[in-house]
Amino acid sequence: MNVFWIMLDSLRQDHVGAYGSEVCKTPHLDAFAAEAVLFDNAYPEALPTIPVRTAMVTGCRTLQQRPWQPLAKEDVTAAELLSCHGYTNVMITDTYHMAKPGMNFHRGFDSYQFIRGQEGDACELVPHTADAEQYMHPQLVARKRFVIENFLRHSEHWESEADTFTAQVFREAARMAAGLKDRDKLFFWIDSFDPHEPWAPPAPYDTMYTDPDYDGRRLIDSNYGEVDWLTADELGYLRAMYAGEVTLVDRWFGHFMDTLRDSGMLDNSIVFVLADHGHPHGDHGVIMKTPANMYNELLRIPLMIRLPGGEHAGTRIAPLVETDDLLPTTLDLLDLRHEAVCMTGKSAWQLVTGEAEKLRDVVITGYHGSPYRCVRDEEWSLVVNPEGKHELYDLVNDPAESENLFEEQPDVAQSLMQRLGYFSYTKLPEGQFDNIQETYEWAHTSVT
Repeated sequence: MNVFWIMLDSLRQDHVGAYGSEVCKTPHLDAFAAEAVLFDNAYPEALPTIPVRTAMVTGCRTLQQRPWQPLAKEDVTAAELLSCHGYTNVMITDTYHMAKPGMNFHRGFDSYQFIRGQEGDACELVPHTADAEQYMHPQLVARKRFVIENFLRHSEHWESEADTFTAQVFREAARMAAGLKDRDKLFFWIDSFDPHEPWAPPAPYDTMYTDPDYDGRRLIDSNYGEVDWLTADELGYLRAMYAGEVTLVDRWFGHFMDTLRDSGMLDNSIVFVLADHGHPHGDHGVIMKTPANMYNELLRIPLMIRLPGGEHAGTRIAPLVETDDLLPTTLDLLDLRHEAVCMTGKSAWQLVTGEAEKLRDVVITGYHGSPYRCVRDEEWSLVVNPEGKHELYDLVNDPAESENLFEEQPDVAQSLMQRLGYFSYTKLPEGQFDNIQETYEWAHTSVT
């Protein structure tokens, strides 16, 4: 049985048609979803890019003890485990953070290909000829200006959408898969950095969702933080460019799936599709990822699993799952459950078969180096603020998380707060940073 992990970085769940999106078009993801099991409450165990992938490949939590760091020599990875069971392992990615020297995410792979040039990956030094200022807001910070300059250098000679980064990733994955179609033990990790910023999709995606009357700069990136420095039109344009990037990614994901189908490989393959996190676009007054932005637009991710023949197609799973469940789930589906005995993640496939009603009562997530935490179950979300300005949202009746019910629902707030080790949130002095910080290590190791 072959296994394909397909990661689409920064893809918001609410931008996928199969999850109810009316924001942008994702026909290929929707067609895949029709043949797959969908998980409605999937979350990153910890944020952002590298911690998510560490949890994925090790099946273990990172939030309480691991910052953004390389894989350690003690880590046992998915590729290393599957190698022991006769698998040929292939990684293809343009997520340049994994390609940096010493990161070690290539470990255990028989073939690994790093497609260079995304975001801050400065592998091209030849100057571009574009007018960079037309892509930059006057208030853009130096780091973001560098990212845009870097993108313009790398895209200078692109002739069509087939040259875009996500197209390169999926075209190469399709080529490699087709060439290995006669093998029956393949593990592919395909990791597309798009639809991560900068958002500069080619035609027709660049105007697919934009306001035809917009006459401002062709913005393709933004500062991190509040959106009050952007006009409503500029923010709308950035949202449209992100949506265009999503549809571009969907198109090349479809190209890869067509290859699997045409080659007959789908009949002997398990395919996982997920994101590491979403992406805020001013939903709560903030754009880009920030440690304080613990809301659906960042935290809820798409997760879909397709089995040969579309077994269990159309099943939707409501119980909570996390990114550290990915490897245990994979091992379970390969009848290698014993390999997951030391992992903190659990097989989400138990929820599909009915072997388990739930894997955990709550998810607790955030950034390792931040005191902000989100504690949520299927109905409620508690955002724990180090300044004591906590927030509680009814996820069922208020999915936009617009009405803070922390004061109106003290019993719910206290129940979730206790999962962090608090006996009562009312006893927490406002602004008492140390009290919150001291409870984290205990809390995360006690979550069931």
